[in-house]
This record gives sequence, C-alpha cells and structure tokens, in this order.
Amino acid sequence: MSSGGAAYSRVDDYPMDDSLEYFIKFPSPNFKTDTQDAESDYVFVCNETNVPIVLLLGWAGCQDRYLMKYSKIYEDRGLITIRYTAPVENLFWKRSGMDQIGEKILKLIYDMNFDSHPLIFHVFSNGGAFLYQHIALSNRKSKNPVQICGMIFDSAPGDRRILGLSRAITAIFGKERYCNSLFSALLTISIIFLWTLEDVFNYVWNFIRPSGYEVQTNPSHNLKFESNAWPQLFLYSREDRLIPYTDIEKFASYRRKVGVDVRMVCFERSEHVKHYIRHPQQYVYSVCKFINDCLTTHYNKYHD
Repeated sequence: MSSGGAAYSRVDDYPMDDSLEYFIKFPSPNFKTDTQDAESDYVFVCNETNVPIVLLLGWAGCQDRYLMKYSKIYEDRGLITIRYTAPVENLFWKRSGMDQIGEKILKLIYDMNFDSHPLIFHVFSNGGAFLYQHIALSNRKSKNPVQICGMIFDSAPGDRRILGLSRAITAIFGKERYCNSLFSALLTISIIFLWTLEDVFNYVWNFIRPSGYEVQTNPSHNLKFESNAWPQLFLYSREDRLIPYTDIEKFASYRRKVGVDVRMVCFERSEHVKHYIRHPQQYVYSVCKFINDCLTTHYNKYHD
C-alpha cells in the first residue's frame, strides 16, 4: 500500500455520470509514530501495514474543503482518511440511490485492500448518519465484513421534523439567488410529501417484502436498533437548532441500555456541526482520546 499526499479518485467501473467521488489521504512517508507532543499523544499507529482508517461522511450540502479540516485532525496523527459526502438529491428526494452508494463505498474499501484495517466512522448530521446506515447494511450482507472498531456521531442522529428540515434546506440553498422563503417552504413541503409516500410504501412492503430485506429511511430509528456493539461517541450541543440535543441524548441512552459503550460530549454554545470551530482543543482531545481507546481495544483483541 502506498503512502503520500492526497488522492482524489473515482470508481471508474461505473458510468461517469453515476461515479463515486471521494478523497483519500495517506500518512506522510516521514511521519513518526513515536512522536508524542501535546496534540499527538492519543492516537498511535501500531502497525504500518495495517494503519487505522477514519471514514468521514459529510452533512447534507457539505463542501469538501470543510470536511478536509476535520480529516486533518487524523491525518496529522498518522491515520488514513477517506472523505465523502452524499449528493443532496440522494439525501432528500432520490433516496433509493443510497443503497447503491453504500455498496460503492464498501467496494472502495475492498478495492483499496482496506478491509483488514481497523475502521472508524466519523459521521456528521443526519446526512452522514443516513449514508452510514446504508454502508452498514452493505457490510452486514458481505461475506467478508470490514472491521469497524468505533463510531463518532457529530450533531446526529435526530428525528425527522418539518422545522429542522426547513432550516436544513435554507442552510444548504440559502446562498443561491433563487432560494427564498417561498422556495424553501415549497421544497420542504414537497420533500415531506415524498417521505410520507415512502413511509406508506415501506409499511405495505413490510408485509410482502422478501426475507432479509431491510428498510433504511430514518437514521434516528434504524441506527437505534442496529445490532452492532462497537463504541460510539456523541458530539452535540444544546444550542443546535437543526437537531435537538434531546434527540441525541435519547438515542445515546438507548444504545447504552443495550450494552454499547457510549460516550457523550455536550459542547457549550456551538451551532450544528460547528463544535470543532468553537471548541477546537476540547474537540480534538475528545475524538483522539476516543479513537485511541477504540484502537487499544482492537489491537488487544486481535494481538493477544
């Protein structure tokens, strides 16, 4: 496996207009795993041929230049990162395409020979959580599942609400000239209508669906009952106007009750997916401490 700078790639065995665009960053060849300064003493790369991977899944409408700031936290500490954000249309009105995207990302992991590496997911908002659940679905169906050893939820997951959806649409399209209050309202109503039809279809399909079929439309519900048991870290704020902190705390509480190692960090006065911007030191400490604990458990389990 080569190492070096950033790699921008796409899966070429799919049609060009349906390809998967992603960014991969490998540790620098000069990276020293024994470096321990104030910011790098929580994550250690114990095996150069089996370097841990952090897969970052962006929020709806996230530009890669924003996601890059988060991936650098891990790249600076010797980890491989993969960045990807699902297209807005697939998150809102072409959601049937999410199954294929989940399969493509899992295929990417296999194609890069990453399936034997310890993998940590860092997902942002419901957009990232929604994408993750489709990757997890593909992984459950795989004959050779990838090793997931930890999960970071940043400002997620939350229940579906009209007000939250309206605010999300305004945040995504607000900079466009054509986007105004009327446009946001009409688009919100249209999406709610589509989601309602989807729920009705899934309710009916539930009685006639083939064995093994899993409906994946609501991350707050589906991920709550996910069968995995790897540790989960929740990063959230009481000032979040898109996803109420009560949704995240209820979700995390349920996961803890079913035996999952749950950790929670509630930031003061930070907005949705902006905890790192407002509290950089606490944020970096929290994610690095969590990943270090996950990797320690992983290596102890497989190398005892």
